[in-house]
Amino acid sequence: MAQESYSGSRRLAAEALGTFFLLATVVGSGIMGENLAGGNAAIALLGNTIATGAILAVLILVFGPISGAHFNPAVTLAFLLRREIKGGEALLFVGAQLLGGLLGMLAAHAMFELPLLQASSHARGGGAQWFSEFIATFGLVATILGCLRVRAEAIPYAVGLYITAGYWFTVSTSFANPAVTIARSFTDTFSGILPAHAPAFILAQLLGAATATLVFAWFGSNKPGSR
Repeated sequence: MAQESYSGSRRLAAEALGTFFLLATVVGSGIMGENLAGGNAAIALLGNTIATGAILAVLILVFGPISGAHFNPAVTLAFLLRREIKGGEALLFVGAQLLGGLLGMLAAHAMFELPLLQASSHARGGGAQWFSEFIATFGLVATILGCLRVRAEAIPYAVGLYITAGYWFTVSTSFANPAVTIARSFTDTFSGILPAHAPAFILAQLLGAATATLVFAWFGSNKPGSR
């Protein structure tokens, strides 16, 4: 997905800026949804869902030609395992994603006149939550790699639609992104996660991404007459 014609600094800036807008949308739409929903959690989640799916499609269209539009350490891990990004650049990508995500979360707080520095009190622990994050991230990486093989131009829309669905078919509401998880642990709003519960989410996400990468490597190794 990454384009070698852009300099390293521009690719990192694209990853940081894209992840910034992703978190500003995730956190900001959660706040707005909760403010307007009148206590109806389903309506708040629906608002959060639509905004997140929509912004993902837009951001991938905008930044995909520059950096590949990972915006997600789990996606970067997948491309590292595929040897499509070098280790040093992958680490820089992850750093840019983490920084952009944290700044996007702070921007959402500022836009809604909330305290900038917070810690979430929203508990999201337990095996069902962790399994949901494994499934969510497996599906996200499968969406990217599957489309990449046959219809790369569909990736922005496919990813946006997948995450829109993932908010509703997983009990965890499909974080599917370690940078998102970390940033959301610092917001005590609708989209937050208790900081103590974030590490298990991140582990499940990385395992889901690695498993999907291996599965699609197996699919890609198929040749006529093979089983």
